[in-house]
Amino acid sequence: MVVVFGGAFNPPTIAHKAIYDHIKKSIDFSHFIYLPVSSLYTKSSLVSNVHRLKMLELMTQDMEKAEVCDLEMGDSDFLGTYHSLLRIQEQYEEDVAFVIGADNLKNIHNWKHAKSLLSEFHFIVINRNNIDIASYIQQDKHLREYQDHFIIIPHFDMNISSTAFRETFDPEYVPDVVFEYIMSHGLY
Repeated sequence: MVVVFGGAFNPPTIAHKAIYDHIKKSIDFSHFIYLPVSSLYTKSSLVSNVHRLKMLELMTQDMEKAEVCDLEMGDSDFLGTYHSLLRIQEQYEEDVAFVIGADNLKNIHNWKHAKSLLSEFHFIVINRNNIDIASYIQQDKHLREYQDHFIIIPHFDMNISSTAFRETFDPEYVPDVVFEYIMSHGLY
């Protein structure tokens, strides 16, 4: 199985690395791919693609089976997660699972090509707030049909975000190599 973790990674934090470690304890994957969104994505506060890609490469340099994919950064339009996962699946010829926070489940039916995304791929759901995700999926009319496509990873209790780093500039929130890169390039 190929695990894909998409996001802005603006910047990559110790939580982004900890999610890899947390999933690695439960799932045997052949590749763990960090997939940063392009600056075409609608978040206005993103630093350039080049910087976010380099910070992820620095963070993953000693992580077994982890890699960074610039697939979306080469797109001329934002195509959405579904098309990215199709391309990754074609490249690796393996099942693909997308990492998602439990808080994102409530809006996944609004994502581009949501029905195809839910029916064709698996989702690794990170439970950050100890909610009963299985019950939530069972009760949600958009998710219930695909309940076998969700792999729930319980008890992830790290509340560190890229936003929190940008607001506080606390070096404890990011890996040392990422903080050094941020400082040397005058980011944020």
